[in-house]
Amino acid sequence: MPTKKLKDFLDKEEVEYVSIQHSQAFTMSKIAHSAHISGKQLAKTVMIKVDGKMAMAVLPSNEHVELEQLAELTGVGSIALATEKEFKELFPGCEAGAMPPFGNLYGMDVFVSPHLQKQELIAFNAGSHTELVQLAYRDFERLVQPKVLDFAGL
Repeated sequence: MPTKKLKDFLDKEEVEYVSIQHSQAFTMSKIAHSAHISGKQLAKTVMIKVDGKMAMAVLPSNEHVELEQLAELTGVGSIALATEKEFKELFPGCEAGAMPPFGNLYGMDVFVSPHLQKQELIAFNAGSHTELVQLAYRDFERLVQPKVLDFAGL
């Protein structure tokens, strides 16, 4: 089951979603393979610090964050990858590295790649390394209201 916080939020918003169980996996390529999901539809959450404040960069699992490009697009002073130690306590009920891309539930900005917008459905970690949630991208965008910026590279 998705984390209680995520499930309660999606249920309250009456969003249709599917929970997908898969064998335990810690890399996005193994998760995609195990869950039979395209890397383009599997959204990964990369934790970043934007001028020292925690934020999320969300992009297809087969791409990576171009930090310099994201800094340029946002006009901020600094962007850096966050360490697990810096963010794991911010996500109670989530296994480290398996937090869902709903920064709005945790008081964080969310930046999303426009490549995800092209997908009708997206799937993402639901708080554990054995479960994904799949829902319509349009619902994700409506609920999270991310900043859409082209910061992903192959």
